[in-house]
Amino acid sequence: MPKRKRKIPTSKNKSLNQNIKKSSNLLTYLAWALAIVAMILSGMIAGYYFGYEEAKDNTIVEKKDEEKEKRLALLKKLEETKEIKKEPKIDPKQTILEDKKEEIIKKEDDIRDRLKEILKKPSKDYAGAAHEYDGDEVADIKNIDKIIEKKPHITSSKPKLAIIIDDVSIKKHVEAIKSLKIPLTMSFLPPSKYRPNSAKLASKEDFYMVHLPMEAMNFNAEEPITLRITDSQRNITERVDEIVKLFPKVRYINNHTGSLFTSNEIAMNRLVFALKAKNINFVDSRTTAKTKAPEVMKNFGLKYMSRDVFLDHHMEKDYVKGQIKEAIRIAKSHGSAIAIGHPHKNTLQALKESKELFGDVELVYVNNL
Repeated sequence: MPKRKRKIPTSKNKSLNQNIKKSSNLLTYLAWALAIVAMILSGMIAGYYFGYEEAKDNTIVEKKDEEKEKRLALLKKLEETKEIKKEPKIDPKQTILEDKKEEIIKKEDDIRDRLKEILKKPSKDYAGAAHEYDGDEVADIKNIDKIIEKKPHITSSKPKLAIIIDDVSIKKHVEAIKSLKIPLTMSFLPPSKYRPNSAKLASKEDFYMVHLPMEAMNFNAEEPITLRITDSQRNITERVDEIVKLFPKVRYINNHTGSLFTSNEIAMNRLVFALKAKNINFVDSRTTAKTKAPEVMKNFGLKYMSRDVFLDHHMEKDYVKGQIKEAIRIAKSHGSAIAIGHPHKNTLQALKESKELFGDVELVYVNNL
């Protein structure tokens, strides 16, 4: 016979179910508690990890900053040390008032005495004005001066005269010219072995010209870098670029020698093209009657400017004075004129002694013509 199933009393069944339910709830609570604990621990571990990494990064950054500050401090000390070595010590008691007093002390009499000393000394740096002309042309100087015929020009204002002093290259020249206290346009030769500071001297002036060496038919003493008729457009442009770097404020250039160069139309076209690109004006020193500058300037639609008188083709002081009078006469007849001289002692002395004559004209710099 099959065994009969044992029946569990209802009351015991209920009690058992309740116990199972309680156990299940307890396990659930325990599981949740463990989950919460695990989350807290995970958060703490993650926080510690990220905090550690951040602290690590901050430490690295701080170290880098410290190293950078140390390097900067070291560089600053080195610069200060260099400045101390290079620059003379300045008296802390020195004031602006004392500087002004020093300027006042420099009287006009002292400047005149300095000019006299300079004029007494023979200049080894100056070869004379004849180098501006080419050999055979010197004998025919009157023809050179007559090649440009100016029409009489009547004006209500005073006639203007610009005097250019070529070959300026050393401090002695600048001091002597400025001591005359009249507006003379200084035209500086580019730097060379024998005059390395010409560009530095020019940089201290508000206005100046550059006296650019160009090829002559016959050279007495050729400059180290001289423009030649065989130079390509590229070579001439590069030379003009070099001049602009040396003389950043240059707006006017005139030729040093250049009887062969200025008489060559192709060479002059290349030069004027390069100058125009840099907004630089060309003033023709007119060292030859065969100059092509007037035609070239006209073809480029530019104003032609040229010398009217050479003051010191001959070195005698009386001759220079006569040329000054001739420059004034031309300025009166035509409204303006350009004269060219050199930093020769007789030229500067003649200009000093002719100050009264300049009352009939307005002496101006070339850029004011």
